[in-house]
Amino acid sequence: MTATAPEDTHLAPLHEPMSATPHGPSLTLSACGGYAARLATVEAGWYAERWTLDGPEPYAVPLPGSQPEDPGTEVLPLSDGRVLIARRSAGSYLLSLLYPTGPDTGELSLGSVGCPWMTLLPPAPDGVRAYGLVVEGETTTVWLVCGGGRGPQPVLRVPGRCQGGAWLDRSGRLLALNRTDSGGRTRAVTVDVATGGEAAVLLQIGERSNDRLLLADPDSGLLLVASDAPGKERIGWGVLGSHRPVRFPEALCPDGIAVHPLAVQPAQVLTPESCGVALRLMGPEGDWPAVWRPEQRDLQHFPAPPGWLPDGSRWTAGGDLLLPFVERGAPCGVLRLPVDVPPPAPGPDRYRGRRSAPTGQRSGVTGV
Repeated sequence: MTATAPEDTHLAPLHEPMSATPHGPSLTLSACGGYAARLATVEAGWYAERWTLDGPEPYAVPLPGSQPEDPGTEVLPLSDGRVLIARRSAGSYLLSLLYPTGPDTGELSLGSVGCPWMTLLPPAPDGVRAYGLVVEGETTTVWLVCGGGRGPQPVLRVPGRCQGGAWLDRSGRLLALNRTDSGGRTRAVTVDVATGGEAAVLLQIGERSNDRLLLADPDSGLLLVASDAPGKERIGWGVLGSHRPVRFPEALCPDGIAVHPLAVQPAQVLTPESCGVALRLMGPEGDWPAVWRPEQRDLQHFPAPPGWLPDGSRWTAGGDLLLPFVERGAPCGVLRLPVDVPPPAPGPDRYRGRRSAPTGQRSGVTGV
């Protein structure tokens, strides 16, 4: 997801969903990273589009339905290449799986969820299941909307209004949500989607603080959080299951710059301090990517490719950062950015305003 920073802060407001477009993230990745999906637009209107990213060259396949999609439609790619689509219609959401069938689009109806508003959660780690959040009054219901074998079904209810969503384990059982209670306080909680049960508090940094989870990495246990415990809302980091306090480095709070975490380097088992974290920085000059590691004091800054789609940014196991983009002549492009690991910088934390030149390779072709 992306965020627009309000005045005098480095994050979106605690109780507002973060979205740069009417239809959610600009590009959503599958759990395996091999596919992505988004709503694209032509003169005739919006339509679903699937990107294939695990081959030698990325390519896009349009998946138009029988009529243009509503801008509020959400799409989510599965690891088998199908795309889950949630269409809002007359007080409910109609769920289907889209897939290419030669020149046409195949569609498998999954059923519907009767609710005024639903948000799809990030894909479950198994790449098959998909969940949605439905907030009604002061209660949030987690729905299994795909992969259950029996159509959409509610799996648990959580007191409070929840948003966000991050998986804390590779089995796809422990889900973290940012819950706002009836008193207006927001805290991250965990739920077990397999067994249900009561939500357990994940973050409580201060006695009266608002504490959100922004990003979680199941391999290393690294957590990126937002909290107003320091006096104003700032980004900090901690480790799942650790007794050490959350730390709020100055590098993640640059003056006049809004910061939003995008992705954590995978396969860094039990080494959270060395994990690379891709960030989206937003300032007067525009948006650009940066990389930070807990063991470093400074950020590494890189120019964004034209038409950058921040939400689809991801790391490879080898440590390259992949930045998807759309521009004239490259409607499905990916910039591969090798990110060297510099030694931790001595001296006080500081923000370096100059950005380094990219050394990445660009690729992109049009799919049919």
